[in-house]
Amino acid sequence: MSSCSLSPYRPIYVHINNKFIGIKSINLQFSSQFPYKSTNRKLFRNVSSNSGSVGLRTIVGCRVRTGVSSNDKSFDLAPNEDEALAPNFLEFITSERVKVVSMLALALALCNADRVVMSVAIVPLSLAHGWSRSFSGIVQSSFLWGYLVSPIAGGTLVDYYGGKIIMAWGVALWSLATFLTPWAADTSLLALLAMRAVVGLAEGVALPAMNNMVARWFPQTERARAVAIAMGGFTSGNAIGLVLSPILMSQAGIFGPFVIFGLSGFLWVLVWLSATSSTPDRHPQISKYELEYILREKQKPLLMGNKHKPATVIPPFRRLLSKMPTWSIIVANAMHSWGFFVILSWMPIYFNFVYHIDLRQASWFSAVPWSVMAFTGYLGGLLSDMLIQRGTSVTLTRKILQSIGFIAPGIALIGLTAAKSPVMASAWLTLAIGMKSFSHSGFLVNLQEIAPQYSGVLHGISNTAGTFAAILGTVGAGFFVELVGSFQGFLLLTSLLYFLSALFYIIFSTGERVNFDEAGEFLLLQ
Repeated sequence: MSSCSLSPYRPIYVHINNKFIGIKSINLQFSSQFPYKSTNRKLFRNVSSNSGSVGLRTIVGCRVRTGVSSNDKSFDLAPNEDEALAPNFLEFITSERVKVVSMLALALALCNADRVVMSVAIVPLSLAHGWSRSFSGIVQSSFLWGYLVSPIAGGTLVDYYGGKIIMAWGVALWSLATFLTPWAADTSLLALLAMRAVVGLAEGVALPAMNNMVARWFPQTERARAVAIAMGGFTSGNAIGLVLSPILMSQAGIFGPFVIFGLSGFLWVLVWLSATSSTPDRHPQISKYELEYILREKQKPLLMGNKHKPATVIPPFRRLLSKMPTWSIIVANAMHSWGFFVILSWMPIYFNFVYHIDLRQASWFSAVPWSVMAFTGYLGGLLSDMLIQRGTSVTLTRKILQSIGFIAPGIALIGLTAAKSPVMASAWLTLAIGMKSFSHSGFLVNLQEIAPQYSGVLHGISNTAGTFAAILGTVGAGFFVELVGSFQGFLLLTSLLYFLSALFYIIFSTGERVNFDEAGEFLLLQ
């Protein structure tokens, strides 16, 4: 009996009876009469033995099949000659999966541009109709009425039908509602409120669909970067809307940007349906190299024991809500949405009200922070992936990124209350929004890790909580300013909520897979 061992390079995955098992090393012992072939990659091919034994030492990319007889085992340890190694930066940014997430980023940019245009239009509309601060807050919150309803239903549909088709329907519907907003405004106030609610209803599927597509196209070691790219588009949409809306209004009237952004959405849908696929294995343009890399890397966080069930039309809501990691994500999303919508909805008015600058200047000061957020969000994704690749646990990584994403904005908002000029205010606001983007690599990626088969509906549940918080914050800010006569107190309240939410997430979150199904137990190998 002779043995052969090879220096270990990395963990491998052995396929036995339709199950994958992760192995860090392999040692093969076999009779010296049995031939084997060695390649320059130091892999075995066509090794067979009637009395062979398998230990642990090293083989990359092999497949083990057990025979019918327990005394006769056949090992087909065929090297994957084309096995994809980790891509370099150029290969990553030119890959098909990055093209898909770039399309998602464009959709989310349109999502926020359609959303933020009312934050600019509300100033001339309020002057024209004599609306009070509190009523202006109600008008802006009409978007959230629809957004409150759709995330759970949309997330469930995304888990069942996939992100591609649901995202297409969502973009088409909110673009149509945005395009028809001028008609609704000319008809009646009720029609305007209803149309903005439809925009919110359709946009509620955007983030669950994005999460679903990222989970299908990206391995865990790249998901934070993928989400950062997508959310970079999301935050860039704020800057695009805030900068272009006053310009378009000056050239085409108050409702010019509604028409332009609506038509852009229809164009996006045509490209999306013709150029993307719901999963990498269905994509006609993807290379064998990239497909093998995606599939291999996604096999590494193995499920031991029973496989998780596929998502059903009616998810296990009770079990989802019975786990504290779920509530850590719900609280994080609620605070994230509170801060996001308060800043998004009120900052143009804040600069106009506190520093007495005109609408175009106010929009520019408000837009700069959102532009920076797209960049810092990607830095957060890089930091997250780097920590995981260097051995930091997923749980600790998520807590670090989420802590940065909440504690730093809380401190920056305190600084904003003391700013004496619009330039200093914009600087503090840039810090708050820029560091807030680290949350995208915290709770937002965490959704895919604790419940990959229910990531859509879990995102929907947390988004609904976030929408409640956003409505409370957006409407509450208007009433608070009317009662107190100052924005500063409300900003201090928001800062306190950031600190408390960070503490809650640190205590109760996890990066490991959580068992939300009655049958089957899950263990995430890290």
